[in-house]
Amino acid sequence: MCDYSLMVVPNRLARQNEDLVAHRFSTGSMGLASPADLKRLAAPQSLWRVIKDFFNTPKTDAIAAVCIPPGARLRLQDIPVRLQTELDVGPVAEVTFTQISAAVNSYRDAVRFANGREMRLQELREGQRVRVLDLSMAEELDLETLREERAEFAFRTR
Repeated sequence: MCDYSLMVVPNRLARQNEDLVAHRFSTGSMGLASPADLKRLAAPQSLWRVIKDFFNTPKTDAIAAVCIPPGARLRLQDIPVRLQTELDVGPVAEVTFTQISAAVNSYRDAVRFANGREMRLQELREGQRVRVLDLSMAEELDLETLREERAEFAFRTR
């Protein structure tokens, strides 16, 4: 869904047919974000806005992490040549989003290729493109468990 390290970042669920990109968030973790959000943040700002932001308290990450439920089908694009060779895939591949571990406080979000190979989201290259193809096979989200995980993470970071 969203790795533990992204629990402190604003987040939302993915939408079917949505285009996303791999983004390194302020936590240092790789996740998925909307290109529109990234473009908005990168847009030039007026001098007045820069001065105003300088004197205001720092804000949390303005980019929302887009969470993908396990079982969702994605199209992973721009796969680097090194990973193509290592994973025996092409530059574009349809993958299934999965979680490789149930352990708390560990990177567990991954994609599974048709050949059964898996790759953690942390191995994506920043800017790599991902398209959400189908959410119909996604597992039902246990929102109560997610809330408990988020509360436990918030408690541990105090």
